Amino acid sequence: MRAPVLRADWLRQTFVHWPFPPDSVQALLPQGLTVDRHEGAAWVSLTPFVMADVRPPGVPALLPGLPTFAETNLRTYVRGPDGQNGLWFLSIEVAFPPMLAARLVGAPYHVGTLRVSEGGGALTYEGARRGGDPFYRLVVRPGEPLAPTERDLWLTSRWRAYTRRLGMLWEIPVEHEPWPLANAVVEGLQETLTSAAGLGPPAAEPLVHYSEGVRHVRLAVSAPGGPAR
Repeated sequence: MRAPVLRADWLRQTFVHWPFPPDSVQALLPQGLTVDRHEGAAWVSLTPFVMADVRPPGVPALLPGLPTFAETNLRTYVRGPDGQNGLWFLSIEVAFPPMLAARLVGAPYHVGTLRVSEGGGALTYEGARRGGDPFYRLVVRPGEPLAPTERDLWLTSRWRAYTRRLGMLWEIPVEHEPWPLANAVVEGLQETLTSAAGLGPPAAEPLVHYSEGVRHVRLAVSAPGGPAR
């Protein structure tokens, strides 16, 4: 990526993945995007993490005063008009109000109260949108590092996101090192984000990954990717 417009570190990230019927997910996508399937299922992932050292190009990481805050995404896996794979965000919860500026490029940001805490070998992620709903609370215990399977990589390694703006699809390329993945066990989970997105609660037990994170994430300027309804 020659000209990133934003750099950041994505730290202490948990991936909670559920299979859903493809038709249910396709109904939430704009024209031009097709649900991407693995083993016949569509997948939706809840991904809470810490967004650290957010900065424009040329500003060094760990400079005092750079923003660090909690963010939680609800995302699904799609194919664009040209067949490339990517992500479609059903919602993005954030504890840093200036990130609402990303709505200008179609990213579905919502401000709320979010918290990430650690204790007893487990991480707790909590958040609620302004007004108290939707909300989530996730307690996860990271395990041993894993050698990722093809499915693990399919669910975690995506290098573009799509948004909808001005009647068009837009692509946002992203680059970072491979996720260092570990096994993880969910010890507690309550959430209403999937229902708020129009999916209803998951019917299956989740597949879970944990990562200490990736640094030097680079996001490029969005570019038109085709018409959208």
